[in-house]
This record gives sequence, structure tokens and C-alpha cells, in this order.
Amino acid sequence: MDEKMNYYRIPREEWLGFYRKGEAPMTEEELENIKGFNDQISLQDVEDIYVPLTHLIHLHMKEFESLTLSKGLFLHRYVPVPPFIIGIAGSVAVGKSTTARLLQTILSRVFKRRNVQLITTDGFLYPNKVLEERGIMNRKGFPESYDMEKLIEFLNRVKNGEDEIRVPMYSHSVYDIIDGEYELITQPDILIVEGINTLQLPANQQIYVSDFFDFSVFVDADPKLIEKWYLDRFGALLDTAFREPDNYYYKYATGDREAAFKMARGVWQSVNLKNLEEYILPTRSRADIILHKTENHIIDEIYLRKY
Repeated sequence: MDEKMNYYRIPREEWLGFYRKGEAPMTEEELENIKGFNDQISLQDVEDIYVPLTHLIHLHMKEFESLTLSKGLFLHRYVPVPPFIIGIAGSVAVGKSTTARLLQTILSRVFKRRNVQLITTDGFLYPNKVLEERGIMNRKGFPESYDMEKLIEFLNRVKNGEDEIRVPMYSHSVYDIIDGEYELITQPDILIVEGINTLQLPANQQIYVSDFFDFSVFVDADPKLIEKWYLDRFGALLDTAFREPDNYYYKYATGDREAAFKMARGVWQSVNLKNLEEYILPTRSRADIILHKTENHIIDEIYLRKY
């Protein structure tokens, strides 16, 4: 079955015409700080794609708040509006983080009284020590490398309005969870959850991470393109961040460049592509919106779920 038969396919030119009332609520400099390595996004892209997307999210938020009010009327009691949770999924190197940061910035500025926070699911990876003990270090990023029960528990606590929740801190520099360091989530009105696993993985046979989402986005592209972006980003990091002595990849940044890229291509084929094909792409049909990218990270098509 063609999964996209359940979506409205909307070319970019049509999408940007749906909502023309807004301008990009940021400067060029701010956008530079938001976007990831080798992401070519421009302020025009923000206006064409993300401003209409923010309007669509607002429509979902209003329906969400209206339903909460109706529940309160039915129960004859005050029912507080739970946090509105947005999930953002997709492959490694496809640009999920840029999408998440962009939405956080835009939503914060459009809804100035709303507390908009962002987390990534990296903090719910098992520490490297645990992965090594279980013999799955080479499966990092695959379903079994995440503490899904802890992620489910976290989302449940957010939805129930807990005051302060600590999320383990993950460092891409040391390639591990940082022991004793946490990110604090404090009663968000809107929480954006970004990660390759946000639309997959049951913690048990009844509960999925996506059950907690009120809106979800899948960032999509041809795997060959994503591989190119992955290797381009790897090369850029070799020249910059990886050159810090404490960085996990320091030995590759200071060693033979050809050998470093051989390693990166091997990781893409045996880990990232395999994970994409077996576990990430099968979750695409759960998303409310699919943002399809082509060359230079340009979004050429948007798929809006019909029901």
C-alpha cells in the first residue's frame, strides 16, 4: 500500500499561498545561529514553509484547547490544558534539529505568553558503559539503545504538569551521556521533542512515544541525498568541532582524512542507513506533516495527513 495515499501532496508553490500574513520573525543572523552544518535554509524558506506550518500548528492547538474545555464542561470541573507536544522525526543528518530550533523560535515569538521548550531524545540513550555491557555499542541509535521506559515516563510527567523534570544531558562531543548533568524542563505550554525515534518504539505493547504527541513532523529526503549531507557535515566537523582534543572524533580530525571518510561511509552504511530503512522510514506514515527535501535541503513538497 502506498503510505502517501493518506496524505494531501502539496507542492511548495501551493503551500506558501495558504498563509501569507506572516513574515519570518527573526533576522538573518539569528537564522545562521539556528541552522545546522551545511543547511542552506534562508529567510525566504522560513516565510514560505515554516510560517504557514506554524499557522497550521496553531489551528491544532486551538482544537486541542477546545477539546480540553469540553472535557471540563462534561466533568463539571476545571480541567487544565496539558502541554501541547510536537514530535519531530527523521534520519540522522536530514535537518531535524534545524526544524526543531526554527519551530521553537517562531512559536516563542508568535505566542509570546507561551513557554516553548525543546528537548532531543539523545538524552534517553543508554550511557556508553551500558551499551558496551550489553554488546550493542555498534547499535547506538537503534531502538534497543534507548531507555524508552524513561522517555515514556518523562512525557507522562510533562503531560501531567509536573513543575520541574530533569532530563539527562547528552554530549555529541564526548559521544555519551554526561554523568550528573541535566537539562531542566519547567512546565512548558509547548514542548518540542526531536529525535530519530520519536514516532517509533513501544515501551510495551500498549504505549508509544507518539501517543503523547499532539502534532508530529517527519523530515524526509532521498537516502542518497541524506548520505551526501551526512558526509558533508562530517567533513565540516573534521575541520572545526572535531579538532578539540576532548572530542570523541579527535583522532579522525588529526589523522588521515581519507581513512576518516572511509570510517564515516562505513558508519552510514552499517548503522545510519540500516536504521533509517528498518526503523525510521516505517514510522513516516504516522506523521501529521511530512516535509520533503531535495538538493541543498530545499523543501519542495509538503504532505498533510488527511485523517
